[in-house]
Amino acid sequence: MNQPAAVPIPPDLTARHTRSSAGRAWLASLPDLVQGRLVDWQLTPDLIPGALPWNGHGGIVVPVRQQDGAPAALKIAFPHDEAKLERHALALWQGRGAAALLASDAGTCAMLLERLDGERSLSGVPMEEAAMVWGGLVRQLSLPPDDRPQWFEFEHIAARAEQWSDDLPAEWEQLGRPFPRWLLEAALEVCQTRGAVGRRSARDVLVHTDLHFLNILARPALAAFDGFPTAAGYAAIDPQPMIGEAEFAVAPLLWNRMSDLPLDQPAAGLRRRCADFSSAAGLDPDVARQWGIAREIANALGYAGKPDHRGDLARSLWVASTLAGRTLDGLPSPHRLPEPGEAIGAH
Repeated sequence: MNQPAAVPIPPDLTARHTRSSAGRAWLASLPDLVQGRLVDWQLTPDLIPGALPWNGHGGIVVPVRQQDGAPAALKIAFPHDEAKLERHALALWQGRGAAALLASDAGTCAMLLERLDGERSLSGVPMEEAAMVWGGLVRQLSLPPDDRPQWFEFEHIAARAEQWSDDLPAEWEQLGRPFPRWLLEAALEVCQTRGAVGRRSARDVLVHTDLHFLNILARPALAAFDGFPTAAGYAAIDPQPMIGEAEFAVAPLLWNRMSDLPLDQPAAGLRRRCADFSSAAGLDPDVARQWGIAREIANALGYAGKPDHRGDLARSLWVASTLAGRTLDGLPSPHRLPEPGEAIGAH
């Protein structure tokens, strides 16, 4: 096999990882990592001349052709805990509801994946139809634990809730009490209640904890049936897997696509979205609402004290307080808040 052509590294991935010594070291090694996987797995880059590979916050995805010409995607992630867990979850799902795992290499955080359509995500699907697709995927992804070794790699959601019970009050004090005490207490009540329930319930499943619209991509030629999107035509990526209540997965839907909320009653629209997506997946809407409060307060404390994340902080506080039933005064309209990952200094 001839030596594959060198794959360019996207500039925004370079900019993101030059901020730390570990990131710079990984970037320096990345061309050789990509080249090594191309050779070992007998892959050919499938990029139009001048085109860049896809990339997210934590890695690069190169469209490739396998030795028999079949399309695939080579993903190499920056080595961190979530990236190391991804292959275990994908191996358990076996392509049902998530991108199929074709090969993996733990040492380089590299995976060969089913190639999905990176230009068609659930973010472009009308909300009612998106709920049906999302609900169908969650039903497929919600595997009950068994004795396969991958299950021992995942953190339990109840343990995360117990950790938050200890950490959130301390962070809130250290950050100068950045929002009212009642909202912190609402999150702590969820952590204590759902943590206890999670420890003693028999409802544990494998949970994709970052199942927002952009992390659901179309399967080429399968995305629609009679013109309507179907769960069979989409697959999840970037799972950030945990074990616990499936309702934990609803929250990322609530802090994304906020511009789609109704202009006249956005708060009611947010709570309705929570209920609609939960119902489509056969989940308990109130449990999903509770987890949304806890997850957004954890996010808010991650943003507080960072001047370049003022918009993200406002978004998290709007979602959390709205789910808790008392939208905080003084926050911007949700339609003026940034989407996660957007530049937010002006908000």
